[in-house]
Formats: sequence, C-alpha cells, structure tokens
Amino acid sequence: MVDKRWLLSYPEGVEATTHIEIPELTIVDFLENSIKERPNHPALVFENESYTYQELGSIVRKIANGLQKRGVKKGSSVGLMMNNCPELIFSYYAILFSGGIVVQNNPMYKERELSYHLQDSGAEFLIVEHNILETLPTIYEKVENIIVTRVDEHPDYDTVAGYIQNESDNLSPETLNPKEDIAVLQYTGGTTGVSKGVKLTHYNLVSNVVQVEKFMGVHCRKGEEKVLNVLPLFHVYGMTVSMNYCFYLQSTLYLVERFESTKILSIIHDENITMFPGTPTIYVAVNSDDNIARYDLSSIHTCISGSAPLSVEVKNQFESITGAKLVDAYGLSEASPVTHSNPVNGVQKPGSMGLPISGTDCRIVDIHDGETEMDVNQPGELIVKGPQVMQGYWNREEETHMSLRNGWLYTGDIAYMDEEGYCFIVSRKKDVIIASGYNIYPREIEEVLYEHPSVQEVVVCGVPDSYRGETVKAFVVKKDGQEATGDELKNFCREKLAKFKVPAYIEFRKELPKSTVGKILRRKLIEEEQEESNSVN
Repeated sequence: MVDKRWLLSYPEGVEATTHIEIPELTIVDFLENSIKERPNHPALVFENESYTYQELGSIVRKIANGLQKRGVKKGSSVGLMMNNCPELIFSYYAILFSGGIVVQNNPMYKERELSYHLQDSGAEFLIVEHNILETLPTIYEKVENIIVTRVDEHPDYDTVAGYIQNESDNLSPETLNPKEDIAVLQYTGGTTGVSKGVKLTHYNLVSNVVQVEKFMGVHCRKGEEKVLNVLPLFHVYGMTVSMNYCFYLQSTLYLVERFESTKILSIIHDENITMFPGTPTIYVAVNSDDNIARYDLSSIHTCISGSAPLSVEVKNQFESITGAKLVDAYGLSEASPVTHSNPVNGVQKPGSMGLPISGTDCRIVDIHDGETEMDVNQPGELIVKGPQVMQGYWNREEETHMSLRNGWLYTGDIAYMDEEGYCFIVSRKKDVIIASGYNIYPREIEEVLYEHPSVQEVVVCGVPDSYRGETVKAFVVKKDGQEATGDELKNFCREKLAKFKVPAYIEFRKELPKSTVGKILRRKLIEEEQEESNSVN
C-alpha cells in the first residue's frame, strides 16, 4: 500500500502533511484572543439579541463567578441541558473558564437518560432550561446543585440571568494544562450500546478547530464570516464546526433554536450568511422549500455536511441553487469530531467521505487482526491518529484499551481507500442507527421494550428512510396469550425515551431469525429490509 497517498490529492493551498503546528491553548484562550482583538465585533446573534465579543466575554465571566461561588472548580463536572440559545453558549464557556468539565446532554432526554449521565460523570451541577426542568420531577435527587436558564428568577434555584445581573466580571480564567485537562465529556455509545463519556481535552478541541481551518477554511477570513448554525450545540459536530470554529475566526455566529427551512432561507438572504454547516436532512429540506426562489443565497461560500452520508443529488441541487461548495465530511465523538472531508477546492468524489484532513493519519486494517494493512479498494476497519483523538473513555479502562491502541483510534467503521486516498464507508461494525444525524443505540430501545409485559423477544435495527437516512424499526414477538398493538408499544417507549429514539415502525412476528446458538440475527433482518427497500425503489 502506498503510504499516505491522500497527501498527493490535497488541493493547492492546503499543506500536504500529517503533522501540523497546534498552539498549546485552551478553548477559552481562543475566545479571549477574539475578545482582545475584536472587542466591538458582533460575536453572537439570536433572534432580536446581539452580543459583541466584549459583551460575550463579560457575561461569561459573570456566570463563571456565580458558578465558582456555588463550588465549581477545576475538574468539576457540570451538566448542560438546553436547546440552542445564548445561555447555552454563555454557560459552556463559563464552565471552561472556571476549569470545569462540560457534560453535554440532549435536551430531549428523559429523566432516566439524564440521570445516567449525571451519575456516570460524577456531576454535582446541572445547568438546565427551565421548561425542561419541569419535565424532570425528581432530578433534584440525582444532582446537588441546579442552575436554571431562560428565566429571570426561580423559586428554588439560582438562575443564569441572576448571575449576569448580580455578579462581577472581574475574573481571570483558571490556569489549565491544555493537553491534560478535560474540557468536555461527550457521551456516545458503542458496540455494547452502553453510553460512554468521551474525554476531550482543550488540546483535542483546539486541534480540531485548527485542522478544520487548514483543510476546509480556504475561503474563510478572520473577522469577516457569518456562520449560520442550526445544528444542536450539545452535539460535538455543532460544538466544533459551528461554535468553536466561528469564535476562532473572530466572526459572527447566527444561532437558531429550531430548524425551519423558510426561516433559514430568510436569515441567509437578509444577513448575507457565508457559512452554513449542516446535515443531509437540513439540505434536503432547504432544497425542497417551496419559497426558495424568492431568496438570494449567493452569499454562502462553504457548507460542511456531517453526521450522515450526503447524496449526490442533494449536493448537486444545493450547489446549483446557491453557488456554494457543499462538501461531505466524516467524524466521530472520539475525534472531536472531524477526521475526513472532501476538499472544498479540490476533487469531490460521490459517495466518499473524502481525505484525511490536515494533521490526521489514517489506515485501513484487517477487521480480524487489527494490524494488517489492506490493499487499495479492499475494505477493513478504519483507524485514525491525530491530535484531535480523545484521551479515552471516562472511567472505562477496558473499552479505552479496545478503542485506543498504540495511539490509533479504532473507529468501528468498515471502509476502503481508493488509489488517490479517498475513503468510502462500507458499513459499521457497530449496529448504531443514524437518523437525522442522531446516534441511536438499539440495545437501549430493546431494553425498554423488554419492560413491557407483552413482549417476549425484540430486536431493533435501522431501516432506510428517504428523509432521515435511517429510522428505527422494532421486530417483536409477543408472549403467548398477551395482546399489544404497535401504537401501545410506541406510547410505552415515548414515556421512557427521547422522541427521536421511539420506533417509527413495529412489526410483530411469530419468531425471530436466530443462529444455531440461539442468538437473534439482527443482520438478517437488516438485509431483509434493505432488499425490500431496493425492490420498491
């Protein structure tokens, strides 16, 4: 195999090397630099609110002051649970400013899911949106300190608004070691379906921002970009590619709470948005908006698509409408997340996740021995190495050793590399379902369904979906004499799981396919669904 052949495919203007200079800074240092160099430049716009970098810095310090008085210190794990809003960004940086560790949580989580993250991370603090708190009636039993957002006052708890109103902004950031101190615990799953906290240091996050800039930022200019973010900021993709990258660029982040295609088109048109990172589902919706012809979208120059494969049809239609470059990229939480992308100003291959980005090494190895390097166009497990790769899983030494070996991150994805170094995903070793960019772990849904008194056996898998990419389907065998409908089981799941995890389809069967040792053959069911989908298409 030709060593590092992808470097020969790097376009002009991108340095062809797997080793790049990374500053030993924290994510807070990035923000502090932007505050110092462009204090009066708009940093954040949300609906009718606008904040300059100087105002953003002052608010972050005030919240950090309040958090420190409550006991947040270097190494404290602090849960965050909010929809996209300014308070999420303020709180994220305030936690890091105090030396704490951000524990990201999906705002759609139910109490059971949140409780696991808080307990596993050892979080003694939770910063949560007030209307979400109302859906968590006993969460106060699981976490000692609760701080409420998006409300001025609360009868029982401190509020972020109170900190902003009453605290001083005379505070210096905690002294940290970027390479050793953890910035974020990003929870993700694995082959077991057990959610694990990915330890991302400040250096990991800083590295990935710099890597994205060097490989994908060919049209970006400091202080001149307008980044439209509709991605959830609790997700590592939105956190890195939108928020952290934008503030590194000393540019303006236009934050949207919920995606509505017409609203997005209006913002792009009115504000002359230049960058619009998203997911295939988002670009499909924009392309399909009935009002798209009314808007001028020509200000956009760069769009990065992640979280799921981007179809050629969607890419071509979007580029035709906007004139922008829309590139398909690949990443995972364990790598902060970006490891591969099609080059913005180079060859973009249909169906490919692109080339390893600047500062990233990559191999395709035999799935059995994990060492033998595969030939060109031969599938194997994708492994990567680089400064963005995690330090390991929180309190999970065995799983860390399985995923990190001799500095290489074993992704669990099956891929091949062509003659020019472009990589293509074939399948996943994990049975993770990716629906609209969300990772959904079948075992978690299966465990909930097994709690229903009518369910004898169940297996959950992802099935093709034209809009979400994949969606959730459960195959169920009922106990003798028991009756249950699909709607009844879906409602049962809704009480215990986030909305996006609830099965879209439930199929009842008399029996499930099994191996000679009695193991349910999930792959057999997936193949049946794929064959059915292909015959329909």
